[in-house]
Amino acid sequence: MVDSSYKVPALEKGKFHRTELVIKKSRFITSVARTKSVDEAKQFIDSICKEFSDARHNCFAYNADKPNSSGYAGCSDDGEPHGTAGQPMLNVLLHSGVGQITVVVTRYFGGILLGTGGLVRAYSLATTTALDDSNIIKQEMGLEASFNVEY
Repeated sequence: MVDSSYKVPALEKGKFHRTELVIKKSRFITSVARTKSVDEAKQFIDSICKEFSDARHNCFAYNADKPNSSGYAGCSDDGEPHGTAGQPMLNVLLHSGVGQITVVVTRYFGGILLGTGGLVRAYSLATTTALDDSNIIKQEMGLEASFNVEY
């Protein structure tokens, strides 16, 4: 029998987990939520962007599907150089074994340029650290069935 369960963040709708890192004076605040659809992911991203509207960047990645599936996945560099934030974050998510997840990394610039390689490492580390610090549970897939039985 095939195991149809997978890991998801242990968070209710409207709740999120947050971690913070400082790398070369730049502050990276990572917010993680469980999102079961692309619309839920976008709503969460919008709420974090509003909360941190004064930040230099609010980069995000989401996978609103099962792990290792990119059918309902997306990401954004939000003004960082192309491919230095969103895609590295999405790579971490897609290879984490966790599904139904959205991560937003908010960056407050600290005055020291990190370079493209430094940005990739920083956003990947921020995402990995938040995942490692999050409570992850196993989502058991069930089957709903009904039976009509005559007496």
